[in-house]
Amino acid sequence: MSTINNQPLSAHWNKVIKGLILMIGLGSFHLVSADEKVNQTKIPVSPKYQQECAACHIAYPAGMLPAASWKRLMNNLPNHFGTDASLDKASVQQISQWLQLYGGSYKRVTTEAPQDRITKSAWFIRKHDEVSAQTWKLAAVKSPSNCMACHQQANLGDFNEHRIRIPR
Repeated sequence: MSTINNQPLSAHWNKVIKGLILMIGLGSFHLVSADEKVNQTKIPVSPKYQQECAACHIAYPAGMLPAASWKRLMNNLPNHFGTDASLDKASVQQISQWLQLYGGSYKRVTTEAPQDRITKSAWFIRKHDEVSAQTWKLAAVKSPSNCMACHQQANLGDFNEHRIRIPR
């Protein structure tokens, strides 16, 4: 018979389960997802990144893509998803350095997204699997890259799923 501390294994698991139930009941048991851990990390804002990139779309958090993807995007600004987003050399260098420093390095973004598109990354697709094709086509949404349509504080880096409001 298997034992832990000279107690039958079933007695050990009964204590573990009772302890978990007690912690849940007291509200002191909190599981933090990998996404929440990332959101808790404070990344300094790059004013130049905000100024240049947020002029056309939200300034996506640097952690949404790995540094290698950001490097390719910054090296190809004249062909930035069908738009010429060229910047002066000093701005490119400053933004690139910031993106290299704070680009995603945690588990969900270690794999580069196809075409360096956040919306084609495995984690993005997994997080949005319940969103219907019709929702993406709504006039207020238009595409998966329009984070602000549903994540009303996306411009602040807040993508908390409890604050999502899907337009009608």
